[in-house]
Amino acid sequence: MKRILLALITLTVLLPAVAGCGTQKRVSSTPTVDKIVERGVLLVGTTGDYRPLSYREPESGEYWGFGIDVAGRIAEDLGVSVSYVPTSWPTLSDDVLNPGLFDFAIGGITITDARKETMAMSEGYLANGKTILCRKEDADKFKGIDDLNKPSVRVMVNPGGLNEKFARENLPDCTLIVYGKNEEIPSKVAEGEADVMITEITEAPWYVQNDTRLSAPLLDSPFTHGEIGVLMRKGQDDLMDKIEGTIRKMKKDGSLKALHIKYGLIYNNI
Repeated sequence: MKRILLALITLTVLLPAVAGCGTQKRVSSTPTVDKIVERGVLLVGTTGDYRPLSYREPESGEYWGFGIDVAGRIAEDLGVSVSYVPTSWPTLSDDVLNPGLFDFAIGGITITDARKETMAMSEGYLANGKTILCRKEDADKFKGIDDLNKPSVRVMVNPGGLNEKFARENLPDCTLIVYGKNEEIPSKVAEGEADVMITEITEAPWYVQNDTRLSAPLLDSPFTHGEIGVLMRKGQDDLMDKIEGTIRKMKKDGSLKALHIKYGLIYNNI
């Protein structure tokens, strides 16, 4: 009788642990990709203010750009549709870490060690680096960083991203202007409200091609060198494998190069 009682007590103690293990197993056995496929929609966070990588047309709400095309290809490979979720540069990290908001973020997001400490980043699909936009008549004035780092030079950046970080770290003596709408800064420079925009080699060519008042005199000699990738929460290894598989296919089949041509960007075989 004592043996039976002891067995019942032991079983009572073990049941919650066993149930807990079973529950944990069920949770972990539902990978991110399975959830996305079951949902039928890939949720992609993007700022929509970074032509030609991610831009949302104000009137139609339609998204277009290099990163948008890459996200579309990822969704196609997963066999689902895609829906874009607005985010911003100041809130990007918090939004990525919010598990209920979107599956990953794309569009002009530079791969950095700081981001990889708390989040996961894919391999690069586009080379980038810091450069400037200025008025065409001022192009000869700016030959390097020292020409920018003067109180007489009004440098405009968008808030919360790496452009502002670069300016604050490298241009302490310039007159820094932080302006809330990244997509409007090129026209502000062209109209004389600022002298220089800190931007990327991925963004500058599009504005030069579409606004004859602008120039990117340091396009071939950027201040930094990096790559742009997909940003997501850690622990989504199955989704990361799918994303990097798509990126590698696009590199191999020439579709990534075709996007460079489509958007007038410098092609680097990364």
